[in-house]
Amino acid sequence: MSALPPGFIPTSDVLAGRLSGADVRRLELAYGNEELLYGLDVLGLAGPFSRVTPWELEDERGVRRVNASGYAATPFGEMPPAITEFMQAFLRENRAMGLPQQSTGPWRAALQANLVRLLARELPSHADSQVFFCSSGTEAIEGALKFARAWRPKAKFQISFASGYHGKTLGSLSLTPNPEYQDIFRPLVPGALTSPYGDLDALRSLIRRVGPDNVGCVVVEPIQGEGGVNIPPAGFLRGVGELCRQHGITVIADEIQTGLGRTGHWFESAAQGLDADIITLAKPLGGGMTAVGATIVRAPIYKKMLGGLSSKRHSNTFGGGALAMAVGMKSLEYLIENDLPARSARLGEQGLARLQALQARFPRLLQAVRGQGMLFALQFQPMVGVPLPGPLKELVFEATAILALRELHGAGVMANLSLSSKRTVRLTPALDMPQDVFDTMFDRVEAFVQTHPNARDLLTRTPPQVTARLAAFAASKPKKRTPSDG
Repeated sequence: MSALPPGFIPTSDVLAGRLSGADVRRLELAYGNEELLYGLDVLGLAGPFSRVTPWELEDERGVRRVNASGYAATPFGEMPPAITEFMQAFLRENRAMGLPQQSTGPWRAALQANLVRLLARELPSHADSQVFFCSSGTEAIEGALKFARAWRPKAKFQISFASGYHGKTLGSLSLTPNPEYQDIFRPLVPGALTSPYGDLDALRSLIRRVGPDNVGCVVVEPIQGEGGVNIPPAGFLRGVGELCRQHGITVIADEIQTGLGRTGHWFESAAQGLDADIITLAKPLGGGMTAVGATIVRAPIYKKMLGGLSSKRHSNTFGGGALAMAVGMKSLEYLIENDLPARSARLGEQGLARLQALQARFPRLLQAVRGQGMLFALQFQPMVGVPLPGPLKELVFEATAILALRELHGAGVMANLSLSSKRTVRLTPALDMPQDVFDTMFDRVEAFVQTHPNARDLLTRTPPQVTARLAAFAASKPKKRTPSDG
Protein backbone atom coordinates (compact mmCIF):
# COMPACT_ATOMS: atom_id res chain seq x y z
CA MET A 1 0.00 0.00 0.00
CA SER A 2 1.38 3.40 -1.01
CA ALA A 3 1.87 6.12 1.59
CA LEU A 4 -0.29 9.22 1.36
CA PRO A 5 1.48 12.20 -0.24
CA PRO A 6 3.02 14.78 2.11
CA GLY A 7 0.41 17.13 3.53
CA PHE A 8 -2.54 14.78 2.96
CA ILE A 9 -4.81 14.46 5.99
CA PRO A 10 -5.64 10.84 6.83
CA THR A 11 -9.24 9.85 7.46
CA SER A 12 -8.06 8.30 10.71
CA ASP A 13 -6.98 11.73 11.99
CA VAL A 14 -10.41 13.23 11.35
CA LEU A 15 -12.27 10.22 12.72
CA ALA A 16 -10.21 10.25 15.90
CA GLY A 17 -10.66 14.00 16.38
CA ARG A 18 -6.98 14.79 15.98
CA LEU A 19 -7.65 17.97 13.98
CA SER A 20 -7.86 20.84 16.45
CA GLY A 21 -10.51 23.53 16.16
CA ALA A 22 -7.83 25.98 15.05
CA ASP A 23 -6.70 23.54 12.35
CA VAL A 24 -10.26 23.12 11.11
CA ARG A 25 -10.87 26.86 10.89
CA ARG A 26 -7.50 27.45 9.18
CA LEU A 27 -8.20 24.83 6.51
CA GLU A 28 -11.77 25.99 5.95
CA LEU A 29 -10.65 29.61 5.58
CA ALA A 30 -7.87 28.60 3.19
CA TYR A 31 -9.78 26.24 0.93
CA GLY A 32 -13.51 26.78 1.49
CA ASN A 33 -16.05 29.62 1.50
CA GLU A 34 -13.65 32.00 3.20
CA GLU A 35 -15.95 35.02 3.38
CA LEU A 36 -18.82 33.18 5.06
CA LEU A 37 -16.55 31.39 7.48
CA TYR A 38 -14.65 34.57 8.34
CA GLY A 39 -17.91 36.31 9.27
CA LEU A 40 -18.98 33.36 11.42
CA ASP A 41 -15.56 33.28 13.06
CA VAL A 42 -15.77 36.98 13.94
CA LEU A 43 -19.13 36.30 15.59
CA GLY A 44 -17.78 33.29 17.46
CA LEU A 45 -20.19 30.97 15.64
CA ALA A 46 -17.82 29.05 13.37
CA GLY A 47 -17.20 26.06 15.59
CA PRO A 48 -16.35 23.30 15.00
CA PHE A 49 -18.98 21.72 17.22
CA SER A 50 -19.29 18.15 18.41
CA ARG A 51 -22.38 16.12 19.19
CA VAL A 52 -23.21 15.52 22.85
CA THR A 53 -26.74 14.26 22.27
CA PRO A 54 -28.76 14.41 19.03
CA TRP A 55 -30.19 17.74 20.26
CA GLU A 56 -27.16 19.35 21.91
CA LEU A 57 -23.77 20.41 20.57
CA GLU A 58 -20.58 21.33 22.37
CA ASP A 59 -17.82 23.73 21.36
CA GLU A 60 -14.05 23.40 21.96
CA ARG A 61 -14.36 24.90 25.44
CA GLY A 62 -16.99 22.39 26.48
CA VAL A 63 -19.90 24.84 26.32
CA ARG A 64 -23.08 22.92 25.51
CA ARG A 65 -25.89 24.46 23.46
CA VAL A 66 -29.34 23.33 22.34
CA ASN A 67 -29.26 23.02 18.57
CA ALA A 68 -32.24 24.65 16.86
CA SER A 69 -30.28 25.42 13.70
CA GLY A 70 -29.78 23.27 10.62
CA TYR A 71 -32.50 24.96 8.54
CA ALA A 72 -34.89 22.03 9.18
CA ALA A 73 -32.50 19.51 7.58
CA THR A 74 -31.87 17.63 10.84
CA PRO A 75 -35.38 16.42 11.74
CA PHE A 76 -34.11 14.04 14.44
CA GLY A 77 -31.01 15.98 15.48
CA GLU A 78 -27.36 15.19 14.86
CA MET A 79 -26.52 11.55 14.10
CA PRO A 80 -29.82 10.22 15.47
CA PRO A 81 -29.40 6.66 16.78
CA ALA A 82 -32.47 5.35 14.93
CA ILE A 83 -30.90 6.38 11.61
CA THR A 84 -27.23 5.69 12.32
CA GLU A 85 -27.93 2.20 13.67
CA PHE A 86 -30.03 1.43 10.61
CA MET A 87 -27.25 2.71 8.33
CA GLN A 88 -24.79 0.38 10.02
CA ALA A 89 -27.15 -2.54 9.44
CA PHE A 90 -27.58 -1.45 5.82
CA LEU A 91 -23.82 -1.36 5.24
CA ARG A 92 -23.44 -4.84 6.75
CA GLU A 93 -26.38 -6.55 5.11
CA ASN A 94 -27.46 -4.80 1.90
CA ARG A 95 -26.75 -6.66 -1.35
CA ALA A 96 -28.71 -4.43 -3.73
CA MET A 97 -26.91 -2.23 -6.29
CA GLY A 98 -25.65 1.04 -4.87
CA LEU A 99 -26.55 3.15 -7.94
CA PRO A 100 -29.20 1.35 -10.00
CA GLN A 101 -29.34 3.85 -12.87
CA GLN A 102 -30.41 1.49 -15.64
CA SER A 103 -32.20 -1.16 -13.64
CA THR A 104 -34.84 -1.52 -10.98
CA GLY A 105 -33.75 -1.15 -7.37
CA PRO A 106 -35.60 -2.43 -4.30
CA TRP A 107 -34.89 0.55 -2.06
CA ARG A 108 -35.95 3.09 -4.68
CA ALA A 109 -39.05 1.05 -5.54
CA ALA A 110 -40.10 0.82 -1.91
CA LEU A 111 -39.53 4.50 -1.10
CA GLN A 112 -41.43 5.59 -4.22
CA ALA A 113 -44.39 3.45 -3.19
CA ASN A 114 -44.30 4.63 0.42
CA LEU A 115 -44.19 8.32 -0.51
CA VAL A 116 -47.11 8.03 -2.91
CA ARG A 117 -49.16 6.05 -0.37
CA LEU A 118 -48.40 8.62 2.32
CA LEU A 119 -49.42 11.49 0.04
CA ALA A 120 -52.55 9.70 -1.18
CA ARG A 121 -53.78 9.41 2.44
CA GLU A 122 -54.00 13.22 2.46
CA LEU A 123 -54.75 13.77 -1.25
CA PRO A 124 -56.48 10.75 -2.87
CA SER A 125 -56.03 12.30 -6.33
CA HIS A 126 -52.33 11.39 -6.05
CA ALA A 127 -52.91 7.64 -5.69
CA ASP A 128 -51.26 6.94 -9.07
CA SER A 129 -48.62 9.68 -8.93
CA GLN A 130 -44.98 8.99 -9.71
CA VAL A 131 -41.72 10.04 -8.07
CA PHE A 132 -38.41 11.37 -9.37
CA PHE A 133 -35.50 11.29 -6.90
CA CYS A 134 -32.55 13.64 -6.71
CA SER A 135 -30.06 14.84 -4.09
CA SER A 136 -31.32 18.23 -2.92
CA GLY A 137 -34.28 20.56 -2.64
CA THR A 138 -33.17 22.86 -5.43
CA GLU A 139 -32.83 19.84 -7.75
CA ALA A 140 -36.36 18.80 -6.81
CA ILE A 141 -37.59 22.26 -7.85
CA GLU A 142 -35.60 22.14 -11.09
CA GLY A 143 -37.26 18.83 -11.91
CA ALA A 144 -40.69 20.23 -11.05
CA LEU A 145 -40.15 23.19 -13.39
CA LYS A 146 -39.19 20.85 -16.23
CA PHE A 147 -42.24 18.66 -15.65
CA ALA A 148 -44.45 21.77 -15.74
CA ARG A 149 -42.76 23.08 -18.90
CA ALA A 150 -43.14 19.76 -20.67
CA TRP A 151 -46.84 19.62 -19.72
CA ARG A 152 -47.54 23.10 -21.09
CA PRO A 153 -44.66 23.81 -23.47
CA LYS A 154 -46.10 26.94 -25.10
CA ALA A 155 -46.60 28.79 -21.81
CA LYS A 156 -43.94 31.47 -21.36
CA PHE A 157 -44.29 32.39 -17.69
CA GLN A 158 -43.76 30.84 -14.26
CA ILE A 159 -45.11 32.62 -11.18
CA SER A 160 -43.65 32.58 -7.67
CA PHE A 161 -44.20 34.85 -4.67
CA ALA A 162 -42.41 37.76 -3.03
CA SER A 163 -40.09 36.72 -0.16
CA GLY A 164 -40.15 33.14 -1.40
CA TYR A 165 -37.17 30.82 -1.52
CA HIS A 166 -36.83 27.81 -3.82
CA GLY A 167 -33.07 27.25 -4.12
CA LYS A 168 -29.99 28.62 -5.84
CA THR A 169 -29.51 26.61 -9.03
CA LEU A 170 -30.47 28.69 -12.04
CA GLY A 171 -34.11 27.69 -12.52
CA SER A 172 -35.03 27.72 -8.85
CA LEU A 173 -33.00 30.93 -8.36
CA SER A 174 -35.05 32.60 -11.10
CA LEU A 175 -38.14 32.02 -8.92
CA THR A 176 -36.42 33.21 -5.71
CA PRO A 177 -36.99 36.99 -5.93
CA ASN A 178 -33.99 38.19 -3.93
CA PRO A 179 -31.57 40.52 -5.75
CA GLU A 180 -28.71 39.56 -3.42
CA TYR A 181 -28.94 36.02 -4.75
CA GLN A 182 -29.95 36.84 -8.32
CA ASP A 183 -28.26 39.97 -9.63
CA ILE A 184 -24.78 38.73 -10.49
CA PHE A 185 -26.26 35.78 -12.39
CA ARG A 186 -28.55 37.72 -14.72
CA PRO A 187 -29.90 37.04 -17.27
CA LEU A 188 -31.84 34.36 -15.43
CA VAL A 189 -34.30 31.87 -16.88
CA PRO A 190 -36.82 34.04 -18.77
CA GLY A 191 -40.45 34.23 -17.82
CA ALA A 192 -40.20 34.39 -14.01
CA LEU A 193 -42.93 36.60 -12.51
CA THR A 194 -43.52 37.54 -8.88
CA SER A 195 -46.83 38.04 -7.07
CA PRO A 196 -47.41 39.24 -3.47
CA TYR A 197 -47.60 36.31 -1.06
CA GLY A 198 -51.01 35.73 0.46
CA ASP A 199 -52.84 38.04 -1.97
CA LEU A 200 -55.14 35.95 -4.15
CA ASP A 201 -56.59 38.97 -5.95
CA ALA A 202 -53.09 40.08 -7.00
CA LEU A 203 -52.36 36.60 -8.37
CA ARG A 204 -55.66 36.60 -10.25
CA SER A 205 -54.84 40.00 -11.76
CA LEU A 206 -51.35 38.92 -12.79
CA ILE A 207 -52.66 35.79 -14.53
CA ARG A 208 -55.32 37.84 -16.29
CA ARG A 209 -52.75 40.43 -17.40
CA VAL A 210 -50.31 37.99 -19.02
CA GLY A 211 -53.02 35.59 -20.17
CA PRO A 212 -53.85 32.29 -18.46
CA ASP A 213 -52.66 30.23 -21.43
CA ASN A 214 -49.23 31.84 -21.09
CA VAL A 215 -48.72 30.71 -17.47
CA GLY A 216 -47.06 27.31 -17.16
CA CYS A 217 -46.96 26.99 -13.39
CA VAL A 218 -47.35 28.66 -10.03
CA VAL A 219 -44.78 27.69 -7.38
CA VAL A 220 -45.70 28.29 -3.74
CA GLU A 221 -44.37 27.53 -0.28
CA PRO A 222 -47.26 26.65 2.07
CA ILE A 223 -45.38 28.62 4.73
CA GLN A 224 -42.40 30.74 3.71
CA GLY A 225 -39.32 29.68 5.65
CA GLU A 226 -36.50 31.90 4.40
CA GLY A 227 -39.05 34.71 4.22
CA GLY A 228 -39.38 34.61 8.01
CA VAL A 229 -42.05 31.95 8.69
CA ASN A 230 -44.76 33.79 6.79
CA ILE A 231 -48.09 32.00 7.17
CA PRO A 232 -50.62 32.86 4.45
CA PRO A 233 -54.17 33.94 5.28
CA ALA A 234 -56.78 31.22 5.59
CA GLY A 235 -58.08 30.15 2.20
CA PHE A 236 -55.15 31.50 0.19
CA LEU A 237 -53.66 28.16 -0.83
CA ARG A 238 -57.06 26.66 -1.54
CA GLY A 239 -57.82 29.68 -3.71
CA VAL A 240 -54.51 29.30 -5.57
CA GLY A 241 -55.44 25.72 -6.39
CA GLU A 242 -58.95 26.61 -7.58
CA LEU A 243 -57.70 29.52 -9.68
CA CYS A 244 -55.00 27.47 -11.37
CA ARG A 245 -57.30 24.49 -11.94
CA GLN A 246 -59.78 26.82 -13.65
CA HIS A 247 -57.09 27.80 -16.18
CA GLY A 248 -55.18 24.52 -16.47
CA ILE A 249 -52.09 25.96 -14.74
CA THR A 250 -49.81 23.50 -12.96
CA VAL A 251 -49.37 24.14 -9.23
CA ILE A 252 -46.09 23.20 -7.56
CA ALA A 253 -46.11 23.03 -3.75
CA ASP A 254 -42.59 23.52 -2.39
CA GLU A 255 -42.74 21.37 0.76
CA ILE A 256 -38.96 21.11 1.12
CA GLN A 257 -39.00 22.79 4.54
CA THR A 258 -42.64 22.37 5.57
CA GLY A 259 -43.29 18.78 4.48
CA LEU A 260 -43.20 15.57 6.52
CA GLY A 261 -44.10 16.90 9.93
CA ARG A 262 -42.21 20.15 10.51
CA THR A 263 -45.39 22.24 10.66
CA GLY A 264 -47.52 19.65 12.44
CA HIS A 265 -48.89 18.13 9.24
CA TRP A 266 -47.58 15.56 6.79
CA PHE A 267 -48.07 18.03 3.94
CA GLU A 268 -48.78 21.63 4.92
CA SER A 269 -50.20 22.47 1.50
CA ALA A 270 -52.80 19.70 1.80
CA ALA A 271 -53.66 20.81 5.34
CA GLN A 272 -54.41 24.28 3.93
CA GLY A 273 -56.66 22.88 1.22
CA LEU A 274 -54.29 22.81 -1.78
CA ASP A 275 -54.25 19.71 -3.98
CA ALA A 276 -51.05 20.56 -5.88
CA ASP A 277 -50.10 18.86 -9.13
CA ILE A 278 -46.44 18.54 -8.13
CA ILE A 279 -44.98 18.38 -4.62
CA THR A 280 -41.28 18.73 -3.83
CA LEU A 281 -39.64 17.24 -0.75
CA ALA A 282 -36.09 17.06 0.58
CA LYS A 283 -34.73 18.06 3.99
CA PRO A 284 -36.34 15.59 6.43
CA LEU A 285 -36.14 12.67 3.99
CA GLY A 286 -32.40 12.47 4.59
CA GLY A 287 -32.83 12.06 8.34
CA GLY A 288 -30.00 14.54 8.87
CA MET A 289 -27.56 11.93 7.56
CA THR A 290 -27.70 11.94 3.76
CA ALA A 291 -29.00 13.94 0.81
CA VAL A 292 -32.40 13.04 -0.63
CA GLY A 293 -34.76 15.09 -2.77
CA ALA A 294 -38.04 13.99 -4.33
CA THR A 295 -40.45 15.41 -6.89
CA ILE A 296 -43.91 13.78 -6.72
CA VAL A 297 -45.87 14.34 -9.93
CA ARG A 298 -49.33 13.47 -11.21
CA ALA A 299 -49.03 10.53 -13.60
CA PRO A 300 -50.13 12.30 -16.82
CA ILE A 301 -47.65 15.15 -16.23
CA TYR A 302 -44.87 12.68 -15.39
CA LYS A 303 -45.48 10.64 -18.52
CA LYS A 304 -45.64 13.72 -20.75
CA MET A 305 -41.98 14.45 -19.94
CA LEU A 306 -40.62 10.96 -19.35
CA GLY A 307 -42.79 8.80 -21.53
CA GLY A 308 -41.62 6.14 -23.97
CA LEU A 309 -38.33 6.83 -25.73
CA SER A 310 -38.16 10.21 -23.98
CA SER A 311 -37.68 8.59 -20.59
CA LYS A 312 -34.12 9.97 -20.33
CA ARG A 313 -35.12 13.59 -20.85
CA HIS A 314 -34.37 14.19 -17.19
CA SER A 315 -31.89 12.20 -15.14
CA ASN A 316 -29.12 12.49 -12.59
CA THR A 317 -26.28 10.32 -11.39
CA PHE A 318 -26.96 9.91 -7.69
CA GLY A 319 -30.74 10.27 -7.37
CA GLY A 320 -32.23 6.98 -6.27
CA GLY A 321 -29.00 5.60 -4.82
CA ALA A 322 -29.60 2.70 -2.47
CA LEU A 323 -28.18 4.27 0.70
CA ALA A 324 -30.14 7.49 0.24
CA MET A 325 -33.34 5.59 -0.49
CA ALA A 326 -32.84 3.33 2.51
CA VAL A 327 -32.32 6.31 4.81
CA GLY A 328 -35.39 7.97 3.31
CA MET A 329 -37.44 4.86 4.08
CA LYS A 330 -36.17 4.71 7.65
CA SER A 331 -36.85 8.42 8.15
CA LEU A 332 -40.46 7.96 7.05
CA GLU A 333 -40.84 4.96 9.35
CA TYR A 334 -39.44 6.90 12.29
CA LEU A 335 -41.79 9.82 11.60
CA ILE A 336 -44.80 7.49 11.40
CA GLU A 337 -43.96 5.20 14.32
CA ASN A 338 -43.40 8.16 16.65
CA ASP A 339 -46.31 10.21 15.24
CA LEU A 340 -43.93 13.15 14.94
CA PRO A 341 -46.25 15.46 12.96
CA ALA A 342 -48.76 15.36 15.84
CA ARG A 343 -45.97 15.84 18.37
CA SER A 344 -44.65 18.77 16.33
CA ALA A 345 -48.08 20.38 16.42
CA ARG A 346 -48.37 19.89 20.18
CA LEU A 347 -44.92 21.24 21.07
CA GLY A 348 -45.33 23.99 18.49
CA GLU A 349 -48.35 25.34 20.36
CA GLN A 350 -46.34 25.38 23.59
CA GLY A 351 -43.38 27.12 22.02
CA LEU A 352 -45.42 29.73 20.18
CA ALA A 353 -47.35 30.56 23.36
CA ARG A 354 -44.07 31.22 25.16
CA LEU A 355 -42.81 33.42 22.32
CA GLN A 356 -46.07 35.38 22.21
CA ALA A 357 -45.85 36.02 25.95
CA LEU A 358 -42.29 37.30 25.53
CA GLN A 359 -43.26 39.56 22.64
CA ALA A 360 -46.07 41.06 24.72
CA ARG A 361 -43.66 41.75 27.60
CA PHE A 362 -40.73 42.99 25.51
CA PRO A 363 -42.12 44.79 22.45
CA ARG A 364 -39.05 47.03 22.20
CA LEU A 365 -36.99 43.97 21.35
CA LEU A 366 -39.45 41.70 19.57
CA GLN A 367 -41.61 43.29 16.91
CA ALA A 368 -43.36 40.00 16.10
CA VAL A 369 -43.16 36.25 16.64
CA ARG A 370 -44.57 33.55 14.39
CA GLY A 371 -44.76 29.80 14.43
CA GLN A 372 -46.37 26.67 13.07
CA GLY A 373 -45.38 23.33 14.50
CA MET A 374 -41.63 23.18 15.12
CA LEU A 375 -40.92 26.18 12.90
CA PHE A 376 -40.56 29.43 14.87
CA ALA A 377 -39.57 33.00 14.03
CA LEU A 378 -38.47 35.93 16.18
CA GLN A 379 -38.62 39.24 14.32
CA PHE A 380 -36.59 41.94 16.06
CA GLN A 381 -37.05 45.67 16.19
CA PRO A 382 -34.22 47.53 14.38
CA MET A 383 -31.33 48.04 16.79
CA VAL A 384 -30.98 51.62 15.51
CA GLY A 385 -34.30 53.34 15.98
CA VAL A 386 -33.76 56.47 13.86
CA PRO A 387 -34.78 56.60 10.17
CA LEU A 388 -31.94 55.68 7.82
CA PRO A 389 -31.53 55.80 4.01
CA GLY A 390 -32.27 52.58 2.09
CA PRO A 391 -28.90 50.74 1.83
CA LEU A 392 -27.87 51.73 5.37
CA LYS A 393 -31.27 50.72 6.73
CA GLU A 394 -30.96 47.29 5.14
CA LEU A 395 -27.45 46.89 6.58
CA VAL A 396 -28.76 47.73 10.06
CA PHE A 397 -31.62 45.25 9.61
CA GLU A 398 -29.18 42.51 8.65
CA ALA A 399 -26.83 43.37 11.50
CA THR A 400 -29.75 43.26 13.94
CA ALA A 401 -30.45 39.60 13.18
CA ILE A 402 -26.75 38.70 13.05
CA LEU A 403 -26.13 40.13 16.50
CA ALA A 404 -29.33 38.51 17.81
CA LEU A 405 -28.02 35.20 16.48
CA ARG A 406 -24.75 35.81 18.32
CA GLU A 407 -26.47 36.70 21.59
CA LEU A 408 -28.76 33.66 21.37
CA HIS A 409 -25.67 31.55 20.83
CA GLY A 410 -24.18 33.04 23.96
CA ALA A 411 -27.38 32.17 25.83
CA GLY A 412 -27.04 28.55 24.76
CA VAL A 413 -29.29 28.28 21.68
CA MET A 414 -28.12 27.77 18.11
CA ALA A 415 -30.54 29.34 15.58
CA ASN A 416 -30.88 30.23 11.87
CA LEU A 417 -30.89 33.50 9.94
CA SER A 418 -33.67 34.36 7.47
CA LEU A 419 -32.01 36.49 4.80
CA SER A 420 -35.23 37.30 2.95
CA SER A 421 -36.51 38.75 6.25
CA LYS A 422 -33.40 40.36 7.60
CA ARG A 423 -34.49 41.08 11.17
CA THR A 424 -35.79 37.56 11.67
CA VAL A 425 -34.13 34.59 13.36
CA ARG A 426 -35.65 31.11 13.02
CA LEU A 427 -35.69 28.16 15.39
CA THR A 428 -36.00 24.74 13.71
CA PRO A 429 -35.54 22.21 16.54
CA ALA A 430 -35.57 18.47 15.96
CA LEU A 431 -39.07 17.03 15.79
CA ASP A 432 -38.20 14.41 18.42
CA MET A 433 -36.43 16.81 20.80
CA PRO A 434 -37.24 15.60 24.34
CA GLN A 435 -39.64 17.75 26.33
CA ASP A 436 -37.01 18.74 28.90
CA VAL A 437 -34.54 19.86 26.20
CA PHE A 438 -37.34 21.72 24.41
CA ASP A 439 -38.26 23.51 27.65
CA THR A 440 -34.59 24.33 28.32
CA MET A 441 -34.31 25.84 24.84
CA PHE A 442 -37.21 28.22 25.51
CA ASP A 443 -35.93 28.97 29.02
CA ARG A 444 -32.71 30.14 27.38
CA VAL A 445 -34.57 32.16 24.76
CA GLU A 446 -36.47 33.82 27.60
CA ALA A 447 -33.23 34.55 29.48
CA PHE A 448 -31.77 36.12 26.33
CA VAL A 449 -34.84 38.33 25.88
CA GLN A 450 -34.86 39.40 29.52
CA THR A 451 -31.22 40.53 29.32
CA HIS A 452 -31.85 42.40 26.03
CA PRO A 453 -35.17 44.19 26.66
CA ASN A 454 -34.45 46.79 23.98
CA ALA A 455 -33.18 46.10 20.45
CA ARG A 456 -30.31 48.55 20.95
CA ASP A 457 -29.00 46.18 23.64
CA LEU A 458 -28.00 43.84 20.82
CA LEU A 459 -25.46 46.44 19.80
CA THR A 460 -24.38 47.81 23.17
CA ARG A 461 -23.79 44.32 24.61
CA THR A 462 -21.56 43.30 21.68
CA PRO A 463 -17.85 43.79 22.47
CA PRO A 464 -16.48 46.83 20.60
CA GLN A 465 -13.76 44.77 18.93
CA VAL A 466 -16.37 42.44 17.45
CA THR A 467 -18.45 45.39 16.23
CA ALA A 468 -15.36 46.98 14.66
CA ARG A 469 -14.33 43.78 12.86
CA LEU A 470 -17.86 43.26 11.54
CA ALA A 471 -18.09 46.86 10.33
CA ALA A 472 -14.74 46.57 8.56
CA PHE A 473 -15.80 43.29 6.97
CA ALA A 474 -19.11 44.76 5.76
CA ALA A 475 -17.39 47.86 4.36
CA SER A 476 -14.84 45.77 2.47
CA LYS A 477 -17.50 43.53 0.90
CA PRO A 478 -20.27 45.84 -0.33
CA LYS A 479 -23.32 44.20 -1.87
CA LYS A 480 -26.72 45.13 -3.14
CA ARG A 481 -29.17 44.54 -0.33
CA THR A 482 -32.75 43.45 -0.82
CA PRO A 483 -35.50 45.70 0.52
CA SER A 484 -36.98 43.74 3.38
CA ASP A 485 -39.49 43.85 6.21
CA GLY A 486 -40.01 47.43 7.23
